Amino acid sequence: MAPVFFSDISKNVNGLLNRDFYHGTPASVDVKTTAPNGVAFTAKGKTNPKTGAIASSVEAKFSDKQTGLTLTQSLNNASALETKVELADLTPGLKAELATSLIPGSSKAVKLNLNFVQPYFAARGFFDLLKGPSFVGDLAVARDGFTAGAEVGYDLTSAVITKYAAALGYTAGVYSLTVGADKNQVFTGSFYQRVSPVLEVGAKSTYASLTNANAIEFATKYDLDATSSVKAKIQDSGIVDLAYKQDLRKGVTLGVGASFNALKLEEPVHKLGWSLSFSA
Repeated sequence: MAPVFFSDISKNVNGLLNRDFYHGTPASVDVKTTAPNGVAFTAKGKTNPKTGAIASSVEAKFSDKQTGLTLTQSLNNASALETKVELADLTPGLKAELATSLIPGSSKAVKLNLNFVQPYFAARGFFDLLKGPSFVGDLAVARDGFTAGAEVGYDLTSAVITKYAAALGYTAGVYSLTVGADKNQVFTGSFYQRVSPVLEVGAKSTYASLTNANAIEFATKYDLDATSSVKAKIQDSGIVDLAYKQDLRKGVTLGVGASFNALKLEEPVHKLGWSLSFSA
C-alpha cells in the first residue's frame, strides 16, 4: 500500500480534533446533486461569525474516467471565478492539477500541482506561477508501519527557503503516534486510537520553543448508532467544544455544535452553530 502524503501523516488525530465541529459558523447549508450526464453540482452558503454576512458559492464538476480528466469550476458571491483541471495517470502514479482563480479588477492566481505516488513513497509539488513565483514540495516514505516525511517551501525569485517541516508517524492496527517540527521551532506530538468500533480518542500536544508556549488538546468521538454521533474536545486553555451529528434521512445530515470557555462562563465568549447538508 502506498504511503499517505506528508500532510496526512497525522490525518486521524487531526480529523478527530478539527472535523465536524460546527460552532465556527453560525449557520451553514450545502446542497450536492448529480445530473444524469454525470456533472456534479454543489451549492454552499454560510454566515460569517463576525459580520453576519453570507458567503455563498456554486460549483460544477465533470469527470471523464476513460481519460482521467476532471474539470471543476466555481463562482462565489465575492466574484471569484475558480477553475481546476485535473489529469490522472499521465504516467503510472502521476497526477497533475492546474488551478486558476480570478477576481475581476482585484486579483488573479495560477497554480500547478503535481502528485506522484509509488508503493513506498508519495511526493507532491505545488507551484504558484504568479506569486513569487514560489514552490512548496513534500515527500513521504513508508515501511513496516512507519511513515517519515518532510516539506520545504522556496521562493524562486529571492532564492529564499520560506518554510520547512518534518514529521514521523507510526501506525499499528487501531492506534497511531506522530511527532513533528517546523521552521518556527514548533514541535508537536499526537496520539490516536480507535478504542472500539464506536469510540475514538485522540490527543495532541504543541510546544513553541521561541515563546515557550505549550498547548494540549484532547478529543473523543462516540457513535450513538449508524446514523448519529457525538464529539467533544477539551483544550488546556479552558475551551470546551461539543458537537452532535445526525442523519435525518438518506442524503440529509444535520450538525449542531457549541463552544464554551470553562474559565469565563459568565462572559459572552461562547459560540453556537449548525450545519445542514443535502445530497442526491
